[in-house]
Amino acid sequence: MFKKAWLIARAVGSIGSVIGYLISRSAWMRMRRIRHRFSSASSSHAGHELRNIVVIGASMAGYHAAKTIAESLLPGSPYRVVGHEHKAFIPYGPYLRRIPEDALRWVRGRAVGITRDSVRLGSGEEIPYEFLIVATGAGATDALPSRVDSDDLSEGISQLKNMQSRIKEAKNVVVVGGGAAGVELATDAKSQYPEKTVVLVHSRDSVMHRFGPGLQKAAMEGLKDLGVEIITGDRLIGEDKERSVVTLRSGKEVECDFLVNCAGQRPNSTLLAELSPNSVTATGHARAKPTMQIDDESLPNVYVCGDVAETSTPNPNSRSARAQAQVAADNVVLAIDGRKPTREYRPNWLEALIKLTLGLDKSVTHIGDFSGTEMLFPAKEKDLALMSGGAWKHMGATPFQDDTESLQRFFNKA
Repeated sequence: MFKKAWLIARAVGSIGSVIGYLISRSAWMRMRRIRHRFSSASSSHAGHELRNIVVIGASMAGYHAAKTIAESLLPGSPYRVVGHEHKAFIPYGPYLRRIPEDALRWVRGRAVGITRDSVRLGSGEEIPYEFLIVATGAGATDALPSRVDSDDLSEGISQLKNMQSRIKEAKNVVVVGGGAAGVELATDAKSQYPEKTVVLVHSRDSVMHRFGPGLQKAAMEGLKDLGVEIITGDRLIGEDKERSVVTLRSGKEVECDFLVNCAGQRPNSTLLAELSPNSVTATGHARAKPTMQIDDESLPNVYVCGDVAETSTPNPNSRSARAQAQVAADNVVLAIDGRKPTREYRPNWLEALIKLTLGLDKSVTHIGDFSGTEMLFPAKEKDLALMSGGAWKHMGATPFQDDTESLQRFFNKA
């Protein structure tokens, strides 16, 4: 009981620290504007060549970094943010309404190469940069459920609907991977179609193995209560579609009409590996300094954040990605002002808070620190959208309203 009370007290302290940071940052931004307003050099940028701050990737980390820097640019600044993305299914525009049109350019295309001073797009266009933030994320594959393999909204929706239809038509569904994605997909499928056989295969001894034993137990119980068959300590090694079976490393064969791979999230670091091979680890992560600069002394103007970055974060998620993006953005602003990047990211145990759905009407929220103390909060769910509206809100959009008009003024199609 004492440990849990101490956990709550520390959580309150952490929240207080975040509030303190926001207040101090607001004061910093205000002082920058005041100094700029009264500086005799405030108009000296008029004849200067435009300088780009390029952000590759526009999910939680990249989008937040681009927005933060663009909002921080002073009037008349020679810098502008070039936000790059190639998939946009949640509209980005609403969060950017307050940003001046000349502070941001949104490029929709695919980055295929990075040099020390430019980014090359699939179209052949070269975008020079003064600063670069790489937030390319991670995924199990380039297909669903990890990623939508399309740049087009209607095609992406079609792929999602096709996956739903495949699950609906299958008698035997096999889900590989016992992390949050695998557990939630398996329980959703079994909850929606209780008559189907749903099998979850996981290579570790328990699902949700990166979290504490309390959440592991809750997830296992949630799966079993719905009737999901769980196979742990085994791996998928092959699929025979003609026979409708998958083969596991143990030699066991499992009937399978539809296979869903939620395992093996790997960082999308190919571009960084070409730019700085020694900075990319065997797991594919790019080593980052606490300042979120890439761990390469020859590239002080290149930053990484989110799932592609190695930051020793135990359970990386959208909260840690946004926190890293904030540090990267603040340090770019400091560098623009001619100051040394001094903001540092330190993993915070509170960032690992997770709400895990266990079917369409149950969930469990887990909070735990790095020492093993944890608390669980089971709940009944009434939202059939399974909190997807919250993702829209995090991206500054009104849930399920396709408002892209406010982004058009920033668009530059590659």
